[in-house]
Amino acid sequence: MRIYISADMEGITGLVDADDVQPGGRDYERGRLAMTEDVNAAVRGAVRGGATEIVVNDAHGPMRNLMVDTLHPAARLIRGKPKTMGMIEGLTGAHDALVCVGYHARAGAHGVLSHSFMGHEIEDMWLDERATGEIGLVHACAAALGVPLIALTGDDAACAEATDWDAAVATTPVKYVRSRFAAELRPQNEARIAIEENVARALVEKRAGTGAPGDATSTLVVRWQSSAVAETLLGIPGVTAVDPRTVRAVGTPPDLFRQFGVWMRVATALTNQPPYC
Repeated sequence: MRIYISADMEGITGLVDADDVQPGGRDYERGRLAMTEDVNAAVRGAVRGGATEIVVNDAHGPMRNLMVDTLHPAARLIRGKPKTMGMIEGLTGAHDALVCVGYHARAGAHGVLSHSFMGHEIEDMWLDERATGEIGLVHACAAALGVPLIALTGDDAACAEATDWDAAVATTPVKYVRSRFAAELRPQNEARIAIEENVARALVEKRAGTGAPGDATSTLVVRWQSSAVAETLLGIPGVTAVDPRTVRAVGTPPDLFRQFGVWMRVATALTNQPPYC
């Protein structure tokens, strides 16, 4: 059984502030350790659930956050950037299941460190007219590849967003939102035991999720803070304007995800605001 783990950082146990998750932040090194331990808990759960091959993709910001020396030895790590498929680099239809660790709620949601891909530049996103963020877009891409998202960890807002998108996803809340930069934290040992148990159980049960077939097309709409970003993106074939700050494109979810990575690189160059996912 081949398992793919996409690891973000804002939804990791104990982390609540930009200084916890951004390189150079006063608590970033502690955040890296916490991220690695949450991923290790998911890997242990995958092994218990029968995984014979586990790939972990470091999916946050610089994508060099996980501590290689202490990562569980059963996992192979995809590290660094750029990656054509970003947060799901290396995910293919050959994988039997997807696990998302440390995910967060979308931009505008009441969640810890909530945002969509770029911390200050993306105001909102819709996939087929449904408000979405990283959780929804990753789920749609995996479903198009025939890979079910079986488990997700993060704050309670991220967990609610995941189950609203697909009730079959087994979620593990590791903290409970009080504000965008404050949370009630589960004790670390308790949270990691819960992650391990939930991933193991989800793999054994492996319920079928919801999602469109691989050749079905979707429409992605993104509203940017800056009209300059939207205007520049219109130079890409297939991108059309909805209004001066909003663009749309049509394609399969994996194709849209790949193109969206280019949009973020354009936005980064124009605004000097790096994506931190």
